[in-house]
Amino acid sequence: MVARIYKPTRNAMQSGVAKTKHWVLEFEPEQPRTVEPLMGYTSSGDMRSQLRLSFESKEEAIAYAEREGIPYQVFEPHETSRKKIAYSDNFAFRRMGAWTH
Repeated sequence: MVARIYKPTRNAMQSGVAKTKHWVLEFEPEQPRTVEPLMGYTSSGDMRSQLRLSFESKEEAIAYAEREGIPYQVFEPHETSRKKIAYSDNFAFRRMGAWTH
């Protein structure tokens, strides 16, 4: 069973970077999920799919996987570039052709 080591992305409902500073080790599912016929629940017999380990750094996660003999894949994060924008930029002179209010 292969483990994924990655840095989680921020939630669509967040504007900040909370819960995105740690690295996560998750196992890929061994068997597909099945739908229980009586109640319609989605279930799986794979217990490792419920396991999610958090680490301070990528090196710690890799060291843990190697120490326990777990094959792993590392997914590097895509860093976003944030532009600093001020409210006064909405009314700047360079926006003459753009809609301003």
